[in-house]
Amino acid sequence: MAPALPSRPPAALTIAALQAQLRTGQARSKGTTARPPVPLGLAAIDRTLPWGGLPRGCLHEILAADASAAAAAFAAVLLARFAGRGGHVLWCRRRRGLYAPGLAGMGLDPARLLMVHVEREADVLCVMEDALRCPALAAVLGETTALAPIGLRRLQLAAEASGGTALLLRPGVAAATAAWAVTRWQVGAVPGIADAPGIRSRWRLELLRCRSGPAGAWVVEWCDETDRLALAAELRHRPPTPAAWQPGWQPSARAG
Repeated sequence: MAPALPSRPPAALTIAALQAQLRTGQARSKGTTARPPVPLGLAAIDRTLPWGGLPRGCLHEILAADASAAAAAFAAVLLARFAGRGGHVLWCRRRRGLYAPGLAGMGLDPARLLMVHVEREADVLCVMEDALRCPALAAVLGETTALAPIGLRRLQLAAEASGGTALLLRPGVAAATAAWAVTRWQVGAVPGIADAPGIRSRWRLELLRCRSGPAGAWVVEWCDETDRLALAAELRHRPPTPAAWQPGWQPSARAG
């Protein structure tokens, strides 16, 4: 009886093994594949993202569509998601004035947040790059309009090497960055109707760029009762309310 032949020739098996080793090596060197993504907790958005959430070990960009605090509030939500139950995160900015109770209202525990204030906006990327080398930090966020392509590239490389995640929070009037950002979001406030218990903010989220995935847009609300985002359509039976959180681009701005 003739011996059974392998389903694929030896050369094909060898190539497949080498390809598997290469993928494993890439996964170890790049946080985007080596660690599980961070879901936003909203199925409609997580399904749109090709990773099922936001990948780690890379750069994400958040643009403010208006002068409200909506973009800063969304940034706080993302930091809280990356921090998880026991992680720590860093927020770097030039101006002071983040409102700790407002951060907590967006699910971000101020006790797990490191705040860094710099004299010059040009220092923000340097602080972020150094912070990404710290394994105790799950994510680092910087507010700046002063961006240089080489600085962005260094930031992306630092995120890939460490598996940490970098978030850039910028005004919408700022020029678009180079292609280093894996996702680019634009966030603006949506007017609401008063007297809705438990609904703090309503925003329009636009996914302007998504590497390997489609763009998208959603109107979402932050619910105090669940500490989660929800599509505004899912809360149609409840009237929306003006936001009460004010740590954004201007001290008097409202989140929605």
